[in-house]
Amino acid sequence: MSRRPWRRVILLTLDGVGIGALPDADLYGDGGANTLQHVAAACGGLELPTLQRLGLGNLLPLPGVAATAAPAACFGRMRERSAGKDTTTGHWELAGLIQEEPFPTFAQGFPPAIIEAFAAETGLYPLGNVAASGTEILRRLGEEHLRTGRPIVYTSADSVFQIAAHEEVIPPERLYDLCRTARRLLDPWRVGRVIARPFLGRSAADFQRTPRRHDFSLPPTGPTVLDQLQAAGRTVYGVGKIHDIFAGRGVTDAVYSESNADGMVKTLQALASVRHGLIFTNLVDFDMLYGHRQDAVGLGRALQEFDHWLPRLLERLEGGDLLLITADHGCDPTTPGTDHSREYVPLLAWGAQQEMGTDLGERESFADVAATVAEALAVVSPAGTSFLGLAGGD
Repeated sequence: MSRRPWRRVILLTLDGVGIGALPDADLYGDGGANTLQHVAAACGGLELPTLQRLGLGNLLPLPGVAATAAPAACFGRMRERSAGKDTTTGHWELAGLIQEEPFPTFAQGFPPAIIEAFAAETGLYPLGNVAASGTEILRRLGEEHLRTGRPIVYTSADSVFQIAAHEEVIPPERLYDLCRTARRLLDPWRVGRVIARPFLGRSAADFQRTPRRHDFSLPPTGPTVLDQLQAAGRTVYGVGKIHDIFAGRGVTDAVYSESNADGMVKTLQALASVRHGLIFTNLVDFDMLYGHRQDAVGLGRALQEFDHWLPRLLERLEGGDLLLITADHGCDPTTPGTDHSREYVPLLAWGAQQEMGTDLGERESFADVAATVAEALAVVSPAGTSFLGLAGGD
């Protein structure tokens, strides 16, 4: 990639698509995890011709996706330096903020002090207060919620306080108000996210979460490249849950998405309005719909749908556009449990009308993305080492 003037960076985060256990994965119970490789094997091979052409198959042995002698993109993998394996930690590190201490988790449920404070402020004493998957908790407590009107509070292996409520019992706007109250109460505890989980259905057999999920994140605890871009007058356009992950900080414009397909449409639409800056997209279905639900075939199908769409993006990009494709953590659907997995993440970097094909190797931190975005858009990154000048050069 030459050091020509860059106008835009399009950063696509494939939520949960890791590519192999990190050296310390055993400490997290994730030894042997490899989301992408295990999904490809479970599907009997994946057809990802565009990602193969860019160099995905050069990163690891991947059934159906061969290595290529002349990849169209620069390729590598990144190690997470931060402690943790959750969405907030991964995205913050991509933006140049490294967490030395993990966010607290609550495997046995939240302390009575938190639950009592929530009940006192909202007038609603919650059901649950356990660690559970989103589908499991609705089967267990959804019908009781319908009878009593009490919200369901649950957590996971991540630092999350999740509130589930039927849209006809607690309408989404009221649910969001409950989450804002919880967010304020939980800030001193450093809980990473409060998540609204609205659902519909009449019984445990047909409860389904709706697209009106909303995340209320702890504000970033230090500067990010998004802050630097905003201060320099650059556009930072978030697609999907990017605005929520950063509590809106450093994000100048944002649009929510209902699915991967919707997020891909809105990424293309953003190209028309963002002429100088960063388009930062999170595609959540890989993680939310398939990784957590241990649906390897569904995750493989979602990857193939992304690959089928990707040429539409590539053909819309111009000279001065830099495309980065990566992930925030793993979520291996073939390993025990439904939680995230601590993994390397892929890195593909493609520049319109640029010489590509360099092996970027193993990057020491996700923050190398932040440093590269910063160099491309002429600001200073809080952390990381740019790989912008490793291929080509003027």
